[in-house]
Amino acid sequence: MIDVATTWQQACTALAAGDYDAAFGILEAASREVRTPDRGRLALYLASIHALYGDTATVETRAALQLALRYNPALQTDPLWQALNAELEARTLDGQATPPTAAVREAGEALARFHALCALALGGDPQAALDVHVTPQDLPAHLRWRLRSWQADAHEQLGQSAEAVHLYAEAAHLASGLDRAVMLQEQAALLLQQGMSTEAKATLDQARPLYTPGALPEDEALNLATWHYLRAQALLNMGQPDAAHDMIREADRLERQYGDPSYGVALVRGQVLTHLGQPEPALAAFEQALALATEGDRPYANHELGVALLDLDRPVEAREKLEAAQQEPEYPYVPEVLADLAECDYRLGRMHEAQHLAEQALALGAVVPASLVLGSVAMDYYHLDEALDHYERVVQEAAPESRDWITAHQMAADVMAQQGFPNPAAAYAHAQQALAHTPESDDWYVTLRDHLLKAEELMSQQGGRMLN
Repeated sequence: MIDVATTWQQACTALAAGDYDAAFGILEAASREVRTPDRGRLALYLASIHALYGDTATVETRAALQLALRYNPALQTDPLWQALNAELEARTLDGQATPPTAAVREAGEALARFHALCALALGGDPQAALDVHVTPQDLPAHLRWRLRSWQADAHEQLGQSAEAVHLYAEAAHLASGLDRAVMLQEQAALLLQQGMSTEAKATLDQARPLYTPGALPEDEALNLATWHYLRAQALLNMGQPDAAHDMIREADRLERQYGDPSYGVALVRGQVLTHLGQPEPALAAFEQALALATEGDRPYANHELGVALLDLDRPVEAREKLEAAQQEPEYPYVPEVLADLAECDYRLGRMHEAQHLAEQALALGAVVPASLVLGSVAMDYYHLDEALDHYERVVQEAAPESRDWITAHQMAADVMAQQGFPNPAAAYAHAQQALAHTPESDDWYVTLRDHLLKAEELMSQQGGRMLN
């Protein structure tokens, strides 16, 4: 006599080993041997496995749920059937799904609670998903890492990135093979969002050996493309654009060979090329990113495209793209867009408009780009003290050795020179910092060297007077 519970345990053992075909085979073979009502329960377990495939298996999941009711209509009130049906609705009804009831969320069967949690997370109620009480120990092994992944996703939806990072790490610990690599990559992506590039790179280092050497199946190859894409971002943020370029080119190659070009890879390729001083190829990459962007991604692509056009000194076209980004009320970088629009107006000779927009951007927190524009406007009006205040603010706020930081040091040294070196030590410090990061081929190099020598001479004279 075949026991349904034992059969499910056998299927779970196969699933824990990653053998999905064997799991399906076990359930289907048992279904031919058991009584008709028990076939309904086995059909529910088939639906549970199909649900793991997500949006690609909604037809199979629905068929299994219908089959369960055909064998045993009473299962329509079973918490597992209701949880799986709620998850299916959440995937297919675009926000119109009925969430699982409180009774389903609190069902005695952990498998039902797991699928209820999935339904709530998919249905846009992450807090309710987190409120469902289910632990990895309650579940079969193949669901333990998935539970932590769903909980991480719910925290991410709530903007609780630190909690999500921790849960993705736990999911990776519970998973194996490619699943573990994917969880590590999810963790790395969140670390990148938090500006923790070194930690993200270390996490990615753990994921790479989990990929099969040599020829890859399609799903593994596309996940490896994501690995290269994330690593490119980490390296770029760590000041290694050449290495990042190698990574993003490989991500692009894998996508084209095994799938389709993606918005994210095109966007990062443009960012890398910008850092490498290749504005024309960067512009082409950002244009491709915009063409591939979804509605939510479009403001990011328009913003990057606008900045690339500014780098090519095409402020009229840049303004059009930046205004498109500004019109998206949910875009989180509107203050930076305002600063870039101010830069457009400055280059078009619209000083009053540039100042107004830059002041708005500064008040909203875009300190560095807004201060650079305000410094330029002040210089044009020959308000040297005001310009110096703006450039010194950039020196304090910008990332050390970044382009904005170097520009601010250059301009501060130049302003002090125009003022007649009232504080030669400060002028010397600004010129020295700028000169250390300015190539000899740059027009600024000779100017900065002259400022440095003049400030040094004045410091020497002041030192002589002090000794007298």
